[in-house]
Amino acid sequence: MKLFFFFLMLSSTICNGQISDFKAIDFTRADDIAKLHKGTSLSNLPLLAQKLTQKLPTKVEQFRAIYTWVCTNVTGDINQTTKISRKRKKLKNDSLSYIKWNTNYKKIAFKKLVKHKKTMCTGYAYLIKELCYLADIECEIIDGYGRTVISNIESLELLNHSWNAVKLNNKWYLCDATWSSGYAIDGVFVKDYNDGYFLTEPLLFAKNHYPLYKKWLLDNTLIHTKFRATPLVYGEAFKHKIIPMLPEEMNVSIQKNTEIDFSFTSLIDNATAKISLVCFSGTHEKILPITDLKKEGRLIKFKHKFKHKGFYDVHLKMNKDIVATYTIKVI
Repeated sequence: MKLFFFFLMLSSTICNGQISDFKAIDFTRADDIAKLHKGTSLSNLPLLAQKLTQKLPTKVEQFRAIYTWVCTNVTGDINQTTKISRKRKKLKNDSLSYIKWNTNYKKIAFKKLVKHKKTMCTGYAYLIKELCYLADIECEIIDGYGRTVISNIESLELLNHSWNAVKLNNKWYLCDATWSSGYAIDGVFVKDYNDGYFLTEPLLFAKNHYPLYKKWLLDNTLIHTKFRATPLVYGEAFKHKIIPMLPEEMNVSIQKNTEIDFSFTSLIDNATAKISLVCFSGTHEKILPITDLKKEGRLIKFKHKFKHKGFYDVHLKMNKDIVATYTIKVI
C-alpha cells in the first residue's frame, strides 16, 4: 500500500472551495508552460515566477502553472522528513529547544531545496507561497496534522505536515503540493503526480489534513465539530475524488451477523468504476460480498454482513485502487 509522507472561528468571507468552481477553464496551457520550463533553476525565483505566469490570463491558470511546476520538479526528501520527525519527537516536551534547532535547520533545508530541488512538506509549501507572492497571488502556509497509516490515525498526536491555502477570485482553496508530487515506499520517494490534491473539496481534504487553526478547514460543518477518527483515506481517493460517508468512524464494533452500511459521495462521474470491499489474509486478498449496491446521484451505497467473530482490516476499492480503510471488530 502506498504510504504518503509528508481555533479561530471562520469569518463569513471564507467559504467552501473546490475545483468545480473552475470547470470551465482548460488547464492544458498552464500545464504545458510548466512542462516547457522543466528543470529551471530555483536560484532566481522572480524569473521563474515570470516565466510560469506572464502568458496566462487568469490568476487560477497562473497558480496552476506554479503548482504543477513545483509538484513535478521538486522531489520529496525522505531523509530530511525522517530527521525532522525524530527531532520533533525527541524534543516534544521542550518546545524552545526544538524551535531553536528548527530555525537553524531551515537554513540548511533551504539551501538543499535551491541546489538540489529536494525538500519536505514545509519546503514545498514555502516554494508555492513564494512563487505566488511574486505572481501577486494571495497564498498562505497551513501547518497541521497529516493523517497517514503511521501518524495521527486516531488522534492528533504530532504536528507533522504543511500545505497551502490560496485565494482566487476572493475565495480560499486548499492544495497539497507535497502529496501531489508523489509518495514514499520502502524509504524511497516515487514521483507520481496526483492532481486530486489541487483545489480539493474541503470535506475530502479534511479526511487526511487537519490544520492547527480550524478556520483553514474552510467548511462550517467541520469547524464547529471536534476532530474525529474517520476512515483512513489514501491518495487514490483524491484521484477518484470520492468522500467516504459511512461508516463515519474508522473503528467500528458490531455483533456477529450484523450488516454494516457503507457509502461514499463521488465528486465526479464514477458510474463505470468497479466497487469492491476486500480484506487481506497475509498477502492474499479476499473479496467480501456486498449487497444492495445503489447509486443515487453522486451517492453510492452498499451493505456487507459480517458472519464471523474477529478483527478485520476492511478496504474500499475503486477499480484496482484502495481508497479507504476501516477496522471492524466483530464480537
